[in-house]
Amino acid sequence: MAQVYFHCSNTRGVLMDRRGTSVASLTEACEAATLMARSLVASASLEDWRDWAMHVSDDAGDEIFVLSFASILGKPH
Repeated sequence: MAQVYFHCSNTRGVLMDRRGTSVASLTEACEAATLMARSLVASASLEDWRDWAMHVSDDAGDEIFVLSFASILGKPH
C-alpha cells in the first residue's frame, strides 16, 4: 500500500489534497485519479475544467503522474 495525493491546479489556483488515499498499485492510483476528476467535472459548478490538471504525488511529495482534465472531457464542440 502507498499513500498518494491528488492535487488539482490550473493557471488561477490549486486545490490541495491534504488527506491522500491508500492505493495498492499505479493502476489503482490512475483509476482513482480518473474517478476523482470525473466527480469534480460532474459537480454542480460553473467551472470550465478543461484547463485543470490533477498532479498525483507520493507521500514524499514526488510527482508520479499528471492527468489532464481535458483528456477526460475532450474538446469543446
